[in-house]
Amino acid sequence: MRQDTRLDEIDRKILIELSANARVPFAELGRRVGLSPSAAIERVRQLESDGLLHGYHAEIDLKALGYSITAFIRLTCDGTRYRPFLKFIQTLDQVVECHHLTGGDAFLLRVVLSSTAELEQLIEKLLPYGMPTTSIVLSTPLQRRQDAHLLTKR
Repeated sequence: MRQDTRLDEIDRKILIELSANARVPFAELGRRVGLSPSAAIERVRQLESDGLLHGYHAEIDLKALGYSITAFIRLTCDGTRYRPFLKFIQTLDQVVECHHLTGGDAFLLRVVLSSTAELEQLIEKLLPYGMPTTSIVLSTPLQRRQDAHLLTKR
């Protein structure tokens, strides 16, 4: 990964375009950012090799698949349970994100589940590792596509 993460305007435009539609053909991408298709391909390959572009992902509607509950679980965890907990959460399909935090809570988990009964079972499984505090998501008024909005700030 390159140390100098300053991007030129074309790199920014490419990242913004790909974050909106990662399947855009290189000819169209080049047209949108003012490059030939081959130059657009080269820029994308360079962004990948520099570690600024890590992959291309589909956006899946989890509710359509029956995962109607999204929750955040904060977990206190002392030092003796830290490593066993990290190993344990790798086995939990419901955990889609795990963040190690400063402050009173050691971890913040984002989980997706099909029911509150499944959430309750998950909370019980977490008890040996620390004290969980759970918040169920009612709605998500803002969900940005990755971090592309930050590209206009630099």
